[in-house]
Amino acid sequence: MTESGQQWLRQDDQEATRASFPELFFDLVFVFALIQLSETLAADFTFGIAAETLLFIFALWWVWIHTTWITNLLNTEITPVRLLLFAMMFLGIVLAITLPRAFTDMGLAFALAYSAMQIGRSLFALYAFRQAGDTASFMTLLRITVWLFLSSVLWIAGGLSEPRLRVILWIAALAIEYIGPVLRYWLPRLGPSPQETLDISGEHLAERCALFVIIALGETIITTGKNASGHLEIEATSLVLLCAFLSTVLMWWIYFHDGQERAADKAEETAEPQIIAQQLFTYGHLPIVAGIILTAVGEDFSLSHPEETGSYSHALALLGGPILFLGGTTLMKTMASRYVPYSHVTGIILLAACFLLVPFIANFLTQVLASTILLVVALWEYVALKRFRRAAA
Repeated sequence: MTESGQQWLRQDDQEATRASFPELFFDLVFVFALIQLSETLAADFTFGIAAETLLFIFALWWVWIHTTWITNLLNTEITPVRLLLFAMMFLGIVLAITLPRAFTDMGLAFALAYSAMQIGRSLFALYAFRQAGDTASFMTLLRITVWLFLSSVLWIAGGLSEPRLRVILWIAALAIEYIGPVLRYWLPRLGPSPQETLDISGEHLAERCALFVIIALGETIITTGKNASGHLEIEATSLVLLCAFLSTVLMWWIYFHDGQERAADKAEETAEPQIIAQQLFTYGHLPIVAGIILTAVGEDFSLSHPEETGSYSHALALLGGPILFLGGTTLMKTMASRYVPYSHVTGIILLAACFLLVPFIANFLTQVLASTILLVVALWEYVALKRFRRAAA
């Protein structure tokens, strides 16, 4: 590496492993994006809208995690990197604004904003690593950029197409982006990217993903409080609000009490940080975040229609959200420690069994059941870990 180009890269000191203020500032855009996503889904929740929203969750997560990988590698304290994040923030605002109408009249604007974020960030990273003289990382990022160019063609083509074809093209674009890391961004003649070419800080990635989980939980609190204030005249609002808040706290507890720290240690101590980071964070955190967002939508249903007999579409959010969340944390904790949290598996089974009761009980009772099961999972794990540590000592 050239000495003048060294400043572009993350410094090897303890401070550099912490999330920087520019990164936290950048994350604010995704608070707005998640609120937009949650409100769009809650306004007209059908299986078709749920599928479209799942596509948006995949897209938002992918643009955020890719940006996090780049800020993991670069020095966010220098002016060019900060300017990159500010530009990404503006494009992120455009992305969030167009999101509710992406399948109607603003599909092209959404596709252009998304593609500009992905391509612009990748081109910037290529320039940075060229300046730093890191040929191995430059070639890996070159492969990534080519794959993103290919997916961007499909994103923009979808934005120009009618809604049915748009769905197909955008699913294809996401498939290309998500399969890229698995194939190590293989290209003709160049072949796949060599393993472990990027100097990843596992501790930094773990902290950034944990902060995104907090953002998702914070979005849940915002939407729940906003919806509760609009339904104070309904008798069941107080009970549903209590259960919704309890669910949010319990999801925080289940994720942070033991799992997040184990994931951070695993990513930092492994001899294969790039591979482990992809497993734990790039793919492993997606169901966790999706589960939290879906749970927020379910809480909206139980606040706005507490006495209404449940439907399976509502239950998909009320019960499916916690199931996704527990499934994601189960995978994360198992990969990080080789220990299967049976409390989580039992919780998933109990939540799935609650679908049998959906046609016979009101929405607020489904909310109570979901919160109770999360409480059982949290208490079970807490007691089991306490006994395990006592026996180990």
